[in-house]
Amino acid sequence: MAKRDYYEVLGIDKSADKETIKKAYRKLAVKYHPDRNPGNKEAEDKFKEATEAYEVLSDDQKRPIYDQYGFAGLDGMGGGGGGAQYSHAFHDFSDLFGGAGGGFSDIFDSIFGGGFGSSSSRSRSSGPAAGASLRYDLHISFKDAVYGTTADIHFRHNEACDICHGTGGASGATKKTCPTCGGVGQVRQGNGFFTIQQTCPTCRGKGTVIDKPCSACRGTGIQEKNKMMSLKIPSGVDNGKRIVVHGQGDVGENGGPAGDLVVVLHVDSHQNFERDGNDLYCAVPVSFTQAILGCEIQITSLDGKKVSIKVPDGTVNGKLLRIKGEGVPISGSSRKGDLYVKIMVQTPSHISSKQKDLLRQYMEQENPSTEPNLMNLSKLGN
Repeated sequence: MAKRDYYEVLGIDKSADKETIKKAYRKLAVKYHPDRNPGNKEAEDKFKEATEAYEVLSDDQKRPIYDQYGFAGLDGMGGGGGGAQYSHAFHDFSDLFGGAGGGFSDIFDSIFGGGFGSSSSRSRSSGPAAGASLRYDLHISFKDAVYGTTADIHFRHNEACDICHGTGGASGATKKTCPTCGGVGQVRQGNGFFTIQQTCPTCRGKGTVIDKPCSACRGTGIQEKNKMMSLKIPSGVDNGKRIVVHGQGDVGENGGPAGDLVVVLHVDSHQNFERDGNDLYCAVPVSFTQAILGCEIQITSLDGKKVSIKVPDGTVNGKLLRIKGEGVPISGSSRKGDLYVKIMVQTPSHISSKQKDLLRQYMEQENPSTEPNLMNLSKLGN
């Protein structure tokens, strides 16, 4: 649950095509790559996050599963479960940056003029950083999506530790320069021209250590906690609608703002009704005599009230009859869409002898042609 929505990570809409996804990822990868941000743990995390999002959204199989079921649907598929690794980004960047032939380091060198993988380093910024936004997938009924509701949601997010109030230190603790990385936040390993830069295992990229860590949070300053809140679902929402609850994501670092909670709605189908925009559709059976002679029928609308509708004489099968104002509430307005009732004319499979005699009399009066002319299908209507 403690993950940002992949579309939000890349800063794109849910309808984005592959080229848009690729461009968004390329921009973030260039911005947050660890070799461009040595000692910056936040940039390293954002690079991993963007790579994981790209891995899923660029995959024709994983993306539709994620859109419908969220992170839970990706379990066991190699995406969204444990985070994408750098190796994926390495082998994919030749495609992202136009097929540069000198390998991953050469690609970045050509963009920034060198410096990636070199021995230079910069200290990690200790300024405020916003917390991660989280995704919550909520299933609601068709009726609740149309008329609105209030849902209680339960999730887990990171909050500032209650004991140390987010400092990570026990009472009287002080911060000292990390002895492992010398305050840089990262360490380098390797020989010759090739080196690998990694987050310092001692300070976890912060550049400093606390001499007396808080026993409750073990020096992180953060605790994962359960959260329950009531969420108002407005009327007229549709499948895939995203409701952003500001400040309910993970707590920020160094006084930074908390992330958001992004609630993605999944609307269940209805047994009798379908929706197209702000209009509702349903089907009602009538007998062939009712269709011929006309009648008035009563149906139960989605909100449970009885609505009468007149079926004109001579109504054909599939005819759509409109009931104004019985559809979906229009956002920002007091108006509603319409309800369309599709008339389904039923032909009886068994009738009595008396009914057959009456129909024969009708047929004799009708005097149909023995050689009927063919008709164009487009002239038959609905």
